[in-house]
Amino acid sequence: MAGLTEKLQRFFATDPGAYRFYRSAAKAYKGLRRCVKRIGARRGFKADVKEYRRLCADDGRFAYDKKYQYPILDDRFEQAGSTDVYFWQDLWAARLIAEAKPAKHYDIGSRIDGFIGHLASFRDEIYLIDIRPLDVDIPGVHFKQSDATQLANIEDRSIESISALCSLEHFGLGRYGDPIDPFAWRKAMESIQRVLAPAGHAYIAVPVGFEHVEFNAHRIFYPRTVAETFGELELVEFSTVYGKDGGIERDVPLDRYDGEKFNRGVRFGLFHFRRPE
Repeated sequence: MAGLTEKLQRFFATDPGAYRFYRSAAKAYKGLRRCVKRIGARRGFKADVKEYRRLCADDGRFAYDKKYQYPILDDRFEQAGSTDVYFWQDLWAARLIAEAKPAKHYDIGSRIDGFIGHLASFRDEIYLIDIRPLDVDIPGVHFKQSDATQLANIEDRSIESISALCSLEHFGLGRYGDPIDPFAWRKAMESIQRVLAPAGHAYIAVPVGFEHVEFNAHRIFYPRTVAETFGELELVEFSTVYGKDGGIERDVPLDRYDGEKFNRGVRFGLFHFRRPE
């Protein structure tokens, strides 16, 4: 429900049918706007071709040739880039890890083309665990295909830095070929807590709001559930990021969004935990 007022969010949360109708109408409206823009863009493209051919008439190196034509009609209407919830989440964790400078960093199932890419741009000794295969070698990244629910073969209190960004909410739902286990999320959180060393840091992101499962996509957590499951650790920061281009809302009360029932998992809670020395 990104972009909606809080009043509309509350209304749609009580009437999912109305929200589905709103979504359908909004999609149809966007489609109509896109068609109108593309008609104008096609006219503009033809004018651009005519002007380009006129200006390069005396230089054949990059002369227009219709058989190589490759029209891109929508980019002129787009923003310079996209900063969605994953952008802000990945940036949040990467900056904290850059500041902490751990000798090794472990990650569970976070995005390769976002967060892991950020880390690999400035450090080595990244240990990535994911139940899915990875058929490419990334410099500085040590990959292990494994079910991270138990973090087997990792000693208690041995890891100084670990992250799981929007991965734990999927555990045990079968979406990624993992075994069905309604309690896998808790087991994974308890395993992260078990392996975190004194003075170590854990960076966790999961969808937050009214607590429920949207099978088999993900779970949405009350933030207090996450904080209590990591009860041995100090909660250094709880922030949130929501919707497209929303930015990070810093130091949010844990219960602020407990009544948000229909956000479809696009409000992420950002938890920074530390084990006391």
